[in-house]
Amino acid sequence: MGRGRERLVGMASARAMYHQLADTYRAKIVTEELKPGDRLPTEQELGEEFNITRGTVRDGLKVLVNEGLIVPARPRGYFVRPHELSYVRPQAEWRKQPASPEMDRWMEDQTVLGRTPSQHISVEIIPPPAKVAERLGLNEGDLVVARRRIRYIDDEPFNLNDSFYSYDLIKGSEILNPTDIPRGTNQALADLGYEQVRAIDEVEARMPLPDEVNRLQLGPGNPVLVHRVTGFTIDDKPVRCTVNVLIGSKHVMLFERSKAVGGSVS
Repeated sequence: MGRGRERLVGMASARAMYHQLADTYRAKIVTEELKPGDRLPTEQELGEEFNITRGTVRDGLKVLVNEGLIVPARPRGYFVRPHELSYVRPQAEWRKQPASPEMDRWMEDQTVLGRTPSQHISVEIIPPPAKVAERLGLNEGDLVVARRRIRYIDDEPFNLNDSFYSYDLIKGSEILNPTDIPRGTNQALADLGYEQVRAIDEVEARMPLPDEVNRLQLGPGNPVLVHRVTGFTIDDKPVRCTVNVLIGSKHVMLFERSKAVGGSVS
C-alpha cells in the first residue's frame, strides 16, 4: 500500500473513531446516564478509553458541542449542557404589571422561580428593518424607535426583547427613555391613544444571526426561537412590533387554547 493510501486510511480511521466517541457520549446524555451539569472525562481519559489521539478526542467533543449537548468550560473540561427552562406564555402579555416599580412581568416571574433576573435597556431611532416596516405598514423614509433589551439570569444573557414603534407615533413620549416604565410600555402606548386589543404571534426556529450571537454570548450549537408579535388597535392599526429571540435550549413556548360552547375555537 502506498504512503498516500495509508494516509487516507489513517484519516478515515480517525474520523470513524471521533464519531464513535460522539455516538457513545451522545447516547449517555440522551439516556441521562450523564445528567445536565455532569462533567465528561478529561481529554486524556477519553483518549485512553478510545485509544485515540488528543486531536481526535477534540474532534469528537466538537461534534457534541455543535449539537448543543455539551459546553466547554476551560480549564475545567466539558460539561453536559444544563437546561434551565423558562416558559413563555404569549397569552399572558395582557396581565397587569407587578406592583414593584423595579420589575416587569418577566423579572417578576423569574424572581418567583428563585432566579436573579436583570436587564439592560437601550433605545435608538433607526430606519426600520424590512420585516418590521412590513408589519407596521411603514413607508420608505419612515423611522422607528427601537427599544432593545438584553435580559439576564444570574448575570448570564438569557433572551432578547426588542420592540419597534413608529417614531411619529411616540415621539416625545417616555417610551424613548432607556429605562424601565413601571406601568409597562403597552400601557404607555395606550395612554397615547393607541391601546392594543389584539396581536398576531409568529414563531420560527433558526440559527442565530451574528448580532444575536454577540448579544447573547452564544457558543456553537445554539439554535434560537424567534417570537415576533405585532400589536393592533381597535381600528386594526399596527402600532408595535416586538421581536423576542429566545435561546432554544432554555425556553419552552406554551400556548393555551379554549373551545367556546357551540363548537367554535378561540
